Amino acid sequence: MSKKVYVQDKNGKALDPTTSTRARKLLSKGRAKVVQRELFTIKILDRKKENSYTKDVTLGIDAGYKEVGFSAINEDEELISGVLELRKNISKKLEQKANYRKNRRHRNTRYRQPRFDNRKKSKPKGWLAPSIKHKMDSHIKLVNKLKEILPITKVIIEVAQFNQQKMQNPEVEGVEYQQGKLQGYNVRNYLLKKFNRKCVYCGKKDVPLEVEHIIPKSRGGSNRVDNLTISCHDCNQKKGSQTAKEFGYPSVEKQAKKTLKSTAFMNIVRWKIVDKLDCDYTFGHITKKRRIEQDLEKTHNTDAFIIAGGKEQKRSKVFKVIIQRRNNRSIQTNRKRYGRSIRKQKYPLSPKDLIKYEGEICEVKGMFNYGTWVRMKDSEGNTINSNVKKVELIRYNKGLVFAS
Repeated sequence: MSKKVYVQDKNGKALDPTTSTRARKLLSKGRAKVVQRELFTIKILDRKKENSYTKDVTLGIDAGYKEVGFSAINEDEELISGVLELRKNISKKLEQKANYRKNRRHRNTRYRQPRFDNRKKSKPKGWLAPSIKHKMDSHIKLVNKLKEILPITKVIIEVAQFNQQKMQNPEVEGVEYQQGKLQGYNVRNYLLKKFNRKCVYCGKKDVPLEVEHIIPKSRGGSNRVDNLTISCHDCNQKKGSQTAKEFGYPSVEKQAKKTLKSTAFMNIVRWKIVDKLDCDYTFGHITKKRRIEQDLEKTHNTDAFIIAGGKEQKRSKVFKVIIQRRNNRSIQTNRKRYGRSIRKQKYPLSPKDLIKYEGEICEVKGMFNYGTWVRMKDSEGNTINSNVKKVELIRYNKGLVFAS
């Protein structure tokens, strides 16, 4: 896996990546400058994209509720690959904010006019819950970030693991879909995930599992997904023509009717993502079929590689990406005796920002002396204090943070 340097033309448009050796030569000759050090990117100062040859690049996105896999490939190799971990604390933060607001109502504080534009009735059409909106926006932000460093010509996103419309009506695309292998991958994949890949009756794992009717067809049960579950062969035979409740497992029927959070999320936003990105889409059962055919390990970035159409391309190293809060609206409050002393502006640097001091890259630990001095940590872990005028900002610790 060779280390890649991403390249932009003089106008900031993405070109094909280059090697670190060639990038070093361009920088030493003054033909290029560094744009960013994380996902190391240079800008060539004397070239336009219109005068350069670029290969077609396809970006595959394995959309998800907790993690998002991504992989960009051309005909020869994989250019970037990784997994974005979505934030899980949005709901908790909103609950905390509501508690702060409750407490404020009973405190002796300065008057603030009531606001009524944040109530449910005033929410515009298409409004999404903050946690759902964050997940949708993160998918879009990731794609736009990758488009800044790679000449992406096509985006394919996996909008759901299961095509629920086709599970309810397998003839949506004709008899071939109904009777072919895809239908089996579709329904079975959904049920395996929903019931944690174990027999719902005896709890056995790592045994052959069968799709089983909760209310048998001989008793009027249907083939709808909410009447299907997963069981081992022995339990399926013992149950016979009984319902799950008669067999002694009334909870199975309740569990079958519960939806998956991830499925609900994709049902809400999948077409919104596709529309905003103006891209192609696919389904998870198709990805699974192709991954099994190529005998590849199940990971988010591997699924994204398959979604992009990857086959024998040389693979790249895997990035782990997190979303870092900048906390811009948090203002420290200091009290001097009985009065109030509120810092109206945030300090220019925050913990974990990257800065350059005397030619060395350091990590910010904090600021003091009313924001005029910064305390930092060098590569060896030594603590250094300096006036903020003597340091150069490299990157704020916010947004998408890539780590190899």
